[in-house]
Amino acid sequence: MYLLQAQPGFGGFQFIFLGLMILVFWLFFIRPQARKAKMQKTFIDNLQRGDKVVTIAGIHGTINKLNDDGTLSLEINPGSYIKIERSAISMEWTAQINKPVTTTTEKK
Repeated sequence: MYLLQAQPGFGGFQFIFLGLMILVFWLFFIRPQARKAKMQKTFIDNLQRGDKVVTIAGIHGTINKLNDDGTLSLEINPGSYIKIERSAISMEWTAQINKPVTTTTEKK
């Protein structure tokens, strides 16, 4: 009979603990993912003709034409074009190929 009774005074602590768990989950998982999705959308919206990009499949090319239906024409070789979705462009890999090259000079 005594086993079924809750201990007095611990009900509030459980709600505070649950609230803290939800807060931590939001801070470390939901918020960063939403921020990354917003950055990806901005990146996709700012693509222009002539930009060098890399797809999520690893295909390197230059944007030839931006279509209204959410696709773009990518020139992968001179005269070779493929039509892909805008969402197939990798923001991270594209940033890697477009970053300025830093040269280091060694002192001898």
